[in-house]
Amino acid sequence: MSNELFILLTTAVSVGFIHTLLGPDHYLPFIVMAKARRWSYLKTTLITFVCGLGHVASSVLIGLVGLQLGFALNKLEFFESLRGNWAGWGLIIFGFSYFVYGVFRVIKNKPHTHSHFHLDGNKHMHEHTHKGEHVHVHQQTIFSKTIPWTLFVIFVFGPCEPLIPVLMYPALKQNLANMFLIAIVFGLSTISTMIGIVLVSTFGINILPIKPLEKYSHAFAGFIIFFCGLAVQFFGL
Repeated sequence: MSNELFILLTTAVSVGFIHTLLGPDHYLPFIVMAKARRWSYLKTTLITFVCGLGHVASSVLIGLVGLQLGFALNKLEFFESLRGNWAGWGLIIFGFSYFVYGVFRVIKNKPHTHSHFHLDGNKHMHEHTHKGEHVHVHQQTIFSKTIPWTLFVIFVFGPCEPLIPVLMYPALKQNLANMFLIAIVFGLSTISTMIGIVLVSTFGINILPIKPLEKYSHAFAGFIIFFCGLAVQFFGL
């Protein structure tokens, strides 16, 4: 192994880890959605992995095609920046929509009382919520299934900004095989960091005594994703 390749491999691992750690949009959406939707650890891992794979693979494909066709590096960086804008707006729209849904659930499930009169003239009152009532199970399943796919589409649009200029472009100057190797190592570093942060954080949240606050989990999840979108779009995270 040449010194140049060893340096690129080390850089790929480091950049994959750091760029994921410093980008909360890489893991916060999965953490809050796992809590709100009560995903199992296996389902959380699978969704995070698939979204991470789409996130990395889209940039690899664009970089591979662009560099092979001889596109200037600044044009590829411009396109990646444009994709970042699309992903940012996607998070904003999805997060705000889910926040509204969460607020609606809180209002709908607010406890209220009913009075009942019996034939003997006695009256009694009871308090209840409509949580879980008047919701078609099939509709609920369809809605639940759209959420992972929505996250996947957003992450496919989300670029890995350092991948093409910092790693793929220098590796391609050596040979195509090295470029693929660097891309794979970067992808493994990025996705494993995403999954590690998501699982550790989800486990930590699940053992916290926050049962009384769980009715706000959907609204909170939407707000966090909305905030992540704002951070991506306006603060460059």
